[in-house]
Amino acid sequence: MKKRLIDARRAATFILGVMLSVPAFALQLKESAPETYTVKRGDTLWAIANIFLNEPWLWPELWRTNTQIDNPHLIYPGDVIIVGYVDGEPVLTVKREKPSYTLSPSTDKRLKPKPVDMLSWTSISPFIRQHMLLDEDSYMALPKLLGNQDGNVRFASDDFVLSQQQFSTDDQYRVVRKHATIKNLDGETLGIQVTHVSTASLVEKGQADDTMLLFIDDANQEAKRGDKLMSGGFVHPDSFALVPATTQRGAVVGDLHEHDLLGKYDVVILDLGKTNVTPGTVLGLYAQGPAIIDEDSPRYVDEPGANNGGEWFIDTVSQPALKVGEVVVFKTFDAASYGLITRANKGIKRGFIVAKP
Repeated sequence: MKKRLIDARRAATFILGVMLSVPAFALQLKESAPETYTVKRGDTLWAIANIFLNEPWLWPELWRTNTQIDNPHLIYPGDVIIVGYVDGEPVLTVKREKPSYTLSPSTDKRLKPKPVDMLSWTSISPFIRQHMLLDEDSYMALPKLLGNQDGNVRFASDDFVLSQQQFSTDDQYRVVRKHATIKNLDGETLGIQVTHVSTASLVEKGQADDTMLLFIDDANQEAKRGDKLMSGGFVHPDSFALVPATTQRGAVVGDLHEHDLLGKYDVVILDLGKTNVTPGTVLGLYAQGPAIIDEDSPRYVDEPGANNGGEWFIDTVSQPALKVGEVVVFKTFDAASYGLITRANKGIKRGFIVAKP
């Protein structure tokens, strides 16, 4: 049999590209979609879109001829969403009562009603408040906790702790701890995953020895020597719009708790940074099985003895990448991003492909 070398990664990319180049079908509502839906307090935009569509990221398309909605991502409790058809295609309209305002006894300031959130911040906020990615240089430059008068190695709330000095005007800090080094599939470092440990208040700064005396205010867990200090909080966008990925390709490179398998509403780390995606970007999750060596006795390339000499030949069959779920990006960093798994029909793990949904 004639043989020639092939690049497995290029083959995988080609197969995924063929899969994703299939023309999209006309926008269709779910068979179970109601004729009307009243938005309730506690709803999320993603959940409402899921009521009407199998592909919720196409939600804005349903409003394309609607002059009543300036922004299809701003839906309010009490809005009644009505299904209609224009030229045989579904279109949504909204029946909205005149907005009611809450007046404060001490002022005539009007408080506008708050639109429903894109995703459940109840699910996401712990990850935003307690985790973030820093580049290696930024992490190494952070000052660290040194110790206390009692010679302890761990520190709880109400303890006084000496630290290296942070050259800033802040007097409130976050104590963070390195959780993991996040690397892409080629082994290149994307950032340092840090976890919030406690907050600390400045008591006084040293003079000649460049130290600070801190008071541990509120500890999620005990701080310890070598933990780092950060000024400022872990921020997140107030709102964002659904934007399906188009040409972006990446991979799941980890999660926040080092689990082997992940599912719906778990948070994954993607090797796509802020120049590639924005909060609200929707990506499909794709799984690809191992390549198969087409011999008299077929074998997977990752079986012992199957990959002799490290070469894969033309009689190696690459499996197609099959869609197994979706993920919505909600926080971006320089070289990576956090995404919430919103759909999964199998366990998601490191190495799965992300691309247009």
